[in-house]
Amino acid sequence: MTTRREMLATSTRLAALLAGAGLLPATALAAWNQPAFEAKSLADVAKAFGGSAPVESKDVTVSGPEIAENGAVVQVGCATTLANVKQLMLLVEKNPNVLAASFEVSPAIDANFTTRVKMGQSSDVYAVALTTDNKVFFAKKEIKVTLGGCGG
Repeated sequence: MTTRREMLATSTRLAALLAGAGLLPATALAAWNQPAFEAKSLADVAKAFGGSAPVESKDVTVSGPEIAENGAVVQVGCATTLANVKQLMLLVEKNPNVLAASFEVSPAIDANFTTRVKMGQSSDVYAVALTTDNKVFFAKKEIKVTLGGCGG
C-alpha cells in the first residue's frame, strides 16, 4: 500500500519530468486566454472568446444567494440546457477582473457548474454560454454583498 508521502514524492517527480520535457507550460499556456481575463465587460469577454454579441436566454441560468454576507466566499453556479455549448463562464460585473470562471463543455458532461468567487461589492453576476457556432447567450442575477472580499 502506498503512503501519502510516497504518493506526493512520486507526483512531484512526475511533474518535474513533464516540466523538464516542456509539456506542462505548453498545456497551461494553451488554455490561458489573457484578453478574456483582462476584459472589463460581458461584450469584451464574448469578443475575446470569438463570440457574437451576447443575447439573454432562458436556457442559461445563474444561481447564487440574494445576499452574500461575506464577499470573500460567494457560492455561484451556472448551467444551460442549450445544445452545442463549448464554454460556460461566470462573470462578476464589478470585480476588477470580470471573468471569474470558465469551464470547457463537451457532450460527455452536464453543463452545470458551481464554484466560489470573490466579490468586492454588490454586483450583477452573469452566466454565459458560448456555442460551437460562436453564439453567446447569458443570464444575470444581482447579488448583494454586505462585507467586501475582493481588495475593496
